[in-house]
Amino acid sequence: MTNKEIILGLCLLSLVLSMILMVIIRYISRVLVWILTILVILGALGGTGVLWWLYAKQRRSPKETVIPEQLQIAEDNLRALLIYAISATVFTVILFLIMLVMRKRVALTIALFHVAGKVFIHLPLLVFQPFWTFFALVLFWVYWIMTLLFLGTTGSAVQNDQGFVEFKISGPLQYMWWYHVVGLIWISEFILACQQMTVAGAVVTYYFTRDKRNLPFTPILASVNRLIRYHLGTVAKGSFIITLVKIPRMILMYIHSQLKGKENACARCVLKSCICCLWCLEKCLNYLNQNAYTATAINSTNFCTSAKDAFVILVENALRVATINTVGDFMLFLGKVLIVCSTGLAGIMLLNYRQDYTVWVLPLIIVCLFAFLVAHCFLSIYEMVVDVLFLCFAIDTKYNDGSPGREFYMDKVLMEFVENSRKAMKEAGKGGVGDARELKPMRDFQHS
Repeated sequence: MTNKEIILGLCLLSLVLSMILMVIIRYISRVLVWILTILVILGALGGTGVLWWLYAKQRRSPKETVIPEQLQIAEDNLRALLIYAISATVFTVILFLIMLVMRKRVALTIALFHVAGKVFIHLPLLVFQPFWTFFALVLFWVYWIMTLLFLGTTGSAVQNDQGFVEFKISGPLQYMWWYHVVGLIWISEFILACQQMTVAGAVVTYYFTRDKRNLPFTPILASVNRLIRYHLGTVAKGSFIITLVKIPRMILMYIHSQLKGKENACARCVLKSCICCLWCLEKCLNYLNQNAYTATAINSTNFCTSAKDAFVILVENALRVATINTVGDFMLFLGKVLIVCSTGLAGIMLLNYRQDYTVWVLPLIIVCLFAFLVAHCFLSIYEMVVDVLFLCFAIDTKYNDGSPGREFYMDKVLMEFVENSRKAMKEAGKGGVGDARELKPMRDFQHS
């Protein structure tokens, strides 16, 4: 309470920094990606070199100076260093080969980030999308809690031994809270899926509009209108699939917490393995659903057809998808860390002037948690836009080749990437065929 003004100001600062970073990424994406790549390579080489240096140094050290009781420990340490050094060498070689293979594909990630920055300039309401989603979630959660209170006070009132009144629920009503819990998960996922569909529809409209001056006045509201009129069933089905995976995982987590310290090692391992597998499945389905919503926004197909077509393009362009997700996610993660650190540093500087209040931990924790939450919400929208642009780019390169009558819809930055890829293929002696194999988009998609 003493520092409520500072906490509020720092929270607003994190909000402003998140918006500024979304604009800046567009201009520094090329430099940032290569800086990160060089730092990762240097870090791997440096770590491997240090391990081999420590191994060689310890091996050359005279064993006569080691007392007999510590000789076995020294040998074990030497063996461990050798294992670590070999493992680090193998990791560095694999990492170097992966980066060597993906070095050309990184250019697509840079171009997509650049175009994503332009999307936010033409569609500024995208920045406020997390606010509407959060507001809808809060309204639903308030309604859910009120309904839970009504459920808890149904039945007959009975006075217990302590003189308090308890409500004894009998019949079908005693199982209603299960239905209520499933509704909490499903509707929450449904609201998040509506955000994904709204963003996908707006970005698809932007991409496939050649003259950006002819964009609708509010593409976001137009996307919401299409969602309500045509795609609520698609969103409901996708969110229900996530619910079917999330509920068993939560049940297993509850069982694991109840049996903590009582189950044997085998049962604990099986439970943790099942929880981990369900978590991985949930993440994969979330990513597939997001791309299915993009396919639905492009072709207005049903959920199953869209999910199948999205899965095909993700599999056929696995290396590109992996590059975009690894490089892009790492860049956005560093952006979140930057916002948290900047807000925390500003908090330390401001709290330094409050000499009468020396305990800074709680205000800083509150500010840093809020800063990370805000940065995550905003940069997740940025990540969503990049994924939508990738699918649009895939369809564009499938049905258009830049010739008269089949002009590309893509931005000039992406067009430069395509031209550079074609030139590289021609220099390699593969002519124009190479470009068709460089990117394999969805086969059955047709843009209408």
